[in-house]
Amino acid sequence: MQIWIDADACPAVVKDILFRAAERARLPLILVANQTLRTPPSPLIRMVQVPGGFDEADKYIAERVQAGDLVITADIPLAAEVVAKGAHALSPRGERYGKENTRELLDMRNFMDTLRGTGVDTGGPPAFSQADRQAFANQLDRFLRRPPR
Repeated sequence: MQIWIDADACPAVVKDILFRAAERARLPLILVANQTLRTPPSPLIRMVQVPGGFDEADKYIAERVQAGDLVITADIPLAAEVVAKGAHALSPRGERYGKENTRELLDMRNFMDTLRGTGVDTGGPPAFSQADRQAFANQLDRFLRRPPR
């Protein structure tokens, strides 16, 4: 099992949690972004820089993820794609993506996108909070203790 991070928009505090978890669990961790990101020195952690462009990091991850891997992403289409491949996905806010909720989340995302396209101001997500950080850390810890089948 490997951990993949859709790293362009992943909060720094979540990356720090993942760096520590990868070392503790002795799991390979791969950050994928269209810019160079700093990583701690570790044979388990590596950074992959993809070309700039729409969804390049998502495409890279989707092409390489294997069943059983864990992907950290806020991108619902990427989450749906990796779940369909038998991998697991977790948002930086600690929400587990699975076969049972990705269709509903994609439908809501598409609906909100349609609203924005008609000029409706839908706002954005709330600021990343301490509660979000804790929810992510707890969900990651649960996953690493007992990965779902």
